[in-house]
Amino acid sequence: MAGRHLGIALLLGLVLSLPVSGAPPPAPTWKQLTPTQRHVLAPLAAEWNKLEPERRWKWVGVAERYPKLAPEQQRRLQSRMKEWASLSPEERERAREKFRNLQQLPPERRATVKEKWETYQQLPEEERETLRTSGPKRGVPDSAPATAVVLEPPASAAAQSATAHP
Repeated sequence: MAGRHLGIALLLGLVLSLPVSGAPPPAPTWKQLTPTQRHVLAPLAAEWNKLEPERRWKWVGVAERYPKLAPEQQRRLQSRMKEWASLSPEERERAREKFRNLQQLPPERRATVKEKWETYQQLPEEERETLRTSGPKRGVPDSAPATAVVLEPPASAAAQSATAHP
């Protein structure tokens, strides 16, 4: 019986010493990024090492897809990263929440919101500023794009969102 317990203990020790395959590798520090990744992610440099590992990996994914984007998409992505980097942690969390809410809308409602966002983007800066400062209009949900909030897309949608919305 003692031999059986010893065998179980050895097996348990062996299993516990194996690396966990489901655990992601540690997220790279800014210095561990390649020069190309650092160039693409430059707007996030100041806070990179403060980001949660999951967020760093998402941004690394964005940097990996960046060279495949059209030049206009690259410019748009860089601009949105700069805007994102300028947001406070509270503003970012609100933006993430709005994005989650938007993702849960039915497809036809999401299309309506996207159309409104595109219309908003075509307005002169003065009119957009007026809309931003006046707050949401009656009947416009909080997740409507007239709030001009920059959203962080999930990594899988990052390349697509570079052309659609932040």
